Amino acid sequence: MGKELVRVRVFAGGRVQGVAYRFYAEKYAIRLGLTGWVKNLADGRVEIVAEGAASEIEAFLERLKEGPSLARVDSFIVRREPATGEFREFRIGE
Repeated sequence: MGKELVRVRVFAGGRVQGVAYRFYAEKYAIRLGLTGWVKNLADGRVEIVAEGAASEIEAFLERLKEGPSLARVDSFIVRREPATGEFREFRIGE
C-alpha cells in the first residue's frame, strides 16, 4: 500500500445545490480514486466526506473549490479527520 489514508469533511456553501455539484464531486472523486460520499444539506450547503492519498485529496479539494460551471462556491470549510477506511466507493447520498 505505502500511501497513508487521509480523510476530509468539507462543507461547501453558495450556489451549490441544483447545479450538478454532487455529480461533479462524484466524478472527480472516482477519477482520483477516492472513497466517501457527497450529499445536500437542508441549509443549502453540500457536505462531502472523502478518503484517499493526501495528494489526491488536495487535488480533489481544489476541484471542489471551483465546482461545475453553474456553481458559485462562497464558503468552503475543510475539517481533517482520522481516516477509517470504512468506504468501498464514492457515492452520492440523499
